[in-house]
Amino acid sequence: MVCGGFACSKNALCALNVVYMLVGLLLIGVAAWGTGLGLVSSIRIIGGVIAVGVFLLLIAVVGLVGAVNHHQVLLFFYMIILGLVFIFQFGISCSCLAINQNTQTDVINASWRVMSNKTQHELERSFDCCGLFNLTTLHQQDYAFCAASCRKWKTCQLCGEKFLKHSDEALKILGGVGLFFSFTEILGVWLAMRFRNQKDPRANPSAFL
Repeated sequence: MVCGGFACSKNALCALNVVYMLVGLLLIGVAAWGTGLGLVSSIRIIGGVIAVGVFLLLIAVVGLVGAVNHHQVLLFFYMIILGLVFIFQFGISCSCLAINQNTQTDVINASWRVMSNKTQHELERSFDCCGLFNLTTLHQQDYAFCAASCRKWKTCQLCGEKFLKHSDEALKILGGVGLFFSFTEILGVWLAMRFRNQKDPRANPSAFL
């Protein structure tokens, strides 16, 4: 049988959803690991990562159950949800790749000011830096309460410079990975659509005679 029949489509769709399940579990595990080691204690960051992981896991479960049972309703909702996820993810991935350094600076400034002092001190310790950008009074206030170890023996580098470097790398990686996975979602929609329209030879063997 050529790869295009009922069994091949079913196996391909199952394999794709198993990959989605592993990615979802990986996101949840990484968030739990980061919390356990005290790397990040921000509830919003951890909650966001876990929410994405759980959402991806649920979509994968729906697709897997629909593929195994050839369930028309589940496969239909799976196609719709995965198509909507593709649209959002494709747009966000393109935005990540298009963000310039000036926009990143504005976002970092705005985010830093709404962070709690505890989160700011955690970031300063993690990146071994003090303050955000050299903005006179604000920088002096941040530097005075800086908890980084670099203050003991040298002048500390500005956190904003380190954040810009890491954010630029992170945005490129996130944009590239997101763009890649968005096309796998289109593959999932196509496989589900094709699989829904195929007849199960075990349920109706006479259809293939």
